[in-house]
Amino acid sequence: MSSGYAQDCPVAKALDIIGEKWSLLVLRDLFRKGPLRFQDLAQGLGGVAPNTLSARLKMLERQGVVAARLYEQHPPRYEYFLTEKGRALGPVLKALYEWGEVHG
Repeated sequence: MSSGYAQDCPVAKALDIIGEKWSLLVLRDLFRKGPLRFQDLAQGLGGVAPNTLSARLKMLERQGVVAARLYEQHPPRYEYFLTEKGRALGPVLKALYEWGEVHG
C-alpha cells in the first residue's frame, strides 16, 4: 500500500492504517469491550455514520488489524475482533490515552 502521506516513513505508514478519525475509536472499543457486533460499535461511537463505520471496519480488516466472524446467516451479520496485529496496538492506544489525560 502506498503511503497517503507520500512518505516512506513508519509513522506515515501507521497513519495510513489507523490514522482516520473513527479507526482509533473502533480499536479503543474493541480493546475495552472485546468482540463487538456492528450495531454495538455504532452505538458506542455515537455520531458515526453507518457507511463510515463500515468503510473503517473493511479497511482495518484489509490491513489485518481487525477480523470478522459471521454470527447470523440471514441476513449476514458479523462480530468484529482484534487480530494479533491489532492487539499489538495496545501500547499505542494506552500512550494516547495517557497523553490525552494530561494534555487533552
